[in-house]
Amino acid sequence: MNANTAGTAASAESPAAALNGAFDVAALRAATPGMLHARHLNAAGAALPSRATLSAVTEHLRLESLLGGYEAAEALSARTEEVYRAAARLLGARPEDIALVESASVAWQRALGALRLGAGDRVLATSSTYVSSALHLLELRESHGIVLEVLPADASGQVDLGALERALREPAALVTVAHVPTSSGLVEPVAEVGALAARAGVPMLLDATQSLGQLPVSVEGMGCGIVVATGRKFLRGPRGTGLLYVAPELRATARPAAPDVRGAAWSAAHRYELVAGAQRYETWEASHALRLGLGTALQETLDLGVERIRDHVTALAGRMRAGLSGVPGIRVTDPPAAASGIVTFLREDEDPRQTVRDLRATGCRLTTVPAAHGQWDLGRRGLARVARASFHVYNSEDDVDALLASLAERERRRGTAALAAPRPAGAALAGRVPGLPAAARGPVTDPAAVAGEPAPGSVLRARAGRGGGRADVIVVGAGIHGSSAAWHLAARGARVVHLDRFAAGHTRGSSHGRTRMIRRAYPSPVWDPLVDTAYAAWAELELAAGQRLVTRTGGLYARAADAPITLRGPGCEQVDHVRAAELFPGLRLCEGFSATHDPAAGVIDAAASLTALASLGRVHGVDRRDGCAVLGWRRDGDGVRVETEVGVLRADRLVVAAGPWTGELLPAFAGPLSVVRIVNVHLGSSRQHLLQPPLLGPFSVDVPDLGLLYGIPSFDGAGVKIGLDHGPEEDPSAPAEPVTAAERDRLLGVASRFLPAADGPVEETITCRYTMAPNNRFAVGRLPGEKRVLVVAACSGHGFKFGPALGAALADLAEGKERADLDFLSPAAMAGTAETGRSGAAGPTREART
Repeated sequence: MNANTAGTAASAESPAAALNGAFDVAALRAATPGMLHARHLNAAGAALPSRATLSAVTEHLRLESLLGGYEAAEALSARTEEVYRAAARLLGARPEDIALVESASVAWQRALGALRLGAGDRVLATSSTYVSSALHLLELRESHGIVLEVLPADASGQVDLGALERALREPAALVTVAHVPTSSGLVEPVAEVGALAARAGVPMLLDATQSLGQLPVSVEGMGCGIVVATGRKFLRGPRGTGLLYVAPELRATARPAAPDVRGAAWSAAHRYELVAGAQRYETWEASHALRLGLGTALQETLDLGVERIRDHVTALAGRMRAGLSGVPGIRVTDPPAAASGIVTFLREDEDPRQTVRDLRATGCRLTTVPAAHGQWDLGRRGLARVARASFHVYNSEDDVDALLASLAERERRRGTAALAAPRPAGAALAGRVPGLPAAARGPVTDPAAVAGEPAPGSVLRARAGRGGGRADVIVVGAGIHGSSAAWHLAARGARVVHLDRFAAGHTRGSSHGRTRMIRRAYPSPVWDPLVDTAYAAWAELELAAGQRLVTRTGGLYARAADAPITLRGPGCEQVDHVRAAELFPGLRLCEGFSATHDPAAGVIDAAASLTALASLGRVHGVDRRDGCAVLGWRRDGDGVRVETEVGVLRADRLVVAAGPWTGELLPAFAGPLSVVRIVNVHLGSSRQHLLQPPLLGPFSVDVPDLGLLYGIPSFDGAGVKIGLDHGPEEDPSAPAEPVTAAERDRLLGVASRFLPAADGPVEETITCRYTMAPNNRFAVGRLPGEKRVLVVAACSGHGFKFGPALGAALADLAEGKERADLDFLSPAAMAGTAETGRSGAAGPTREART
């Protein structure tokens, strides 16, 4: 590679080249790798760079590795000079008026240092001033005795021009204004401020950090003496880059406080001369790779046209402000003069950080701004923190609408949860699932239940008159399904006794461990309604628990390219190994593989989910008894009798969610079901970011002659989790043996092939048990011939994701309702394997489990 090829590669990948001069958001999005992973709505924090900008940086680093740093800089010196010219064109300045620095804060500090402000010098600052600038001014007031005056804002939120004019009647050393603040979409009247400052003979410093790249900036038209800006925001350049403009007439007196060999010549023992241009404010040591990346980003901005960028981003922001007005509980916090691509808002009575965490989990990336970053603005308005969304050229109306939909859905869930709040013991709650919308519950066919009355045979029918010696429902098994069923039943008013044969937190079943995956990709459309129900049910559990339990990351499910496609689903797409590498750089697939991409897939915090369910159950009165094994059960009049190690219990209904021990309690299932040993390891990495979202999400790879490798990305401090979804049959009555060296080495070998970044130590080894059924299906419903006994069994390695939804279904069935949407999982069907296979309702293939 040489200098010419490095430049050519970058320009060939530029969005402007791909667009042929047209403003095509789809092409810009395709040329922005970060948009493959989520909806990025944080350009005001750090916009996503284009693939061309990324190439400019990485290619120069490669050139440095081949030639050396000095030699590479010399080889591309002409391209570096183009960076100055591009910046000058954007500002309406001359190249010699531009200094390249490391950040806007560095530019600010060097500019103010050159002004040599001293005791009594007045600095007039707008309330839109950024925190770093304000801190510097406050320090200069303490250490140098400057007089700092913060100008008031008018009713629109902009600087009060009348107050500025009055303040300029007295001598001043500097007026500083932030074009767009960090704390809102406000746009200050910079040209008017510049005109007033020029009339008074006072230089104006424009902080264009939040505006350059999204709004036109003209140093001459605005009367700027100094402009500071960063590369990482609306210019879409790399972090660690910035711009400083100093007007020629100001440079005559604004001498750098600490001249460097880059900007001065040491001409004699006690003499030096500054260079004529703004490079006098630079230092010798700088990242040439980042500067070339900035140059590419600047050129892309120029090619697209700042006016067109402005029109695009302000239209999106306007659409969002209008849409937010229709979302209950949401308040737009932008002042009336907001006219940029930034929108700030909050939900009343909620920390915006929680709002943003929830939105990020839906794939919408935005941020918050605390008052500590804008005390003269947010503090003045009594706002402790706001949520902030900001748009760029790679965003579309779809992104705005998705964000609005996510916010509206949060509010809908809140309202649903409030309506579904559990009533006092004995109250009728037929038809209710705590916080679960009707559309997600499946059909309720009992007329009385629809009317809000207890269904015939409901466990709640006569509770008020019953003595305390008998439960309404006994739930056996404290894994994800049993715990979900216990919570739902208790929240509807049932007296629930919840049994598990082992102590809380045991590792002998199927629900322990840190994480599980959730996905929409399934082999048959018959699963799609239940998958939709599962996503809604997790959202309701999160709301009830008050914590995030599901993080959407997207998922990839790979197979040999010539193998039949076994996974599909709403929103899923088939991709080749090249696109798969773009989606998940942490997963290495060779040319012989293709994959199903599921953008809705994600990670479930399994440990937190079980803890939350146990806590919610206790809140609603569940009588949880760990370490209490069930020996057997039988019918007992109008209920059931359950024998345990410590005595006999009676109830109206029995729910069996016993996982590997289902066959012991329900002999009819002993034949179809088998229990197999599964081994997982968590692996560390020297490049952990490659194994975390968004560079890796849940995945599986059907490896010929080996089996299905599945994995969950590094999550919450734990290393990436991998396993193979098959193993030998195992007796659940015996404790699981530790992971063997052979089992561990087998997983390490396959990890090195598909996860090259998983090069760290084995952090943790885990064994669990899959309870497998023919066709990898479930059994959910009433036990054949036993209307008072319900079963959820044989999750076949893919059941955790359905936990809250199946818990709600069991509560419905216990109340006497029918759930026709679950007929394809009828326990009666499992007994007839051949018949099940003919029904078209077979479970997921091997590729779909976990």
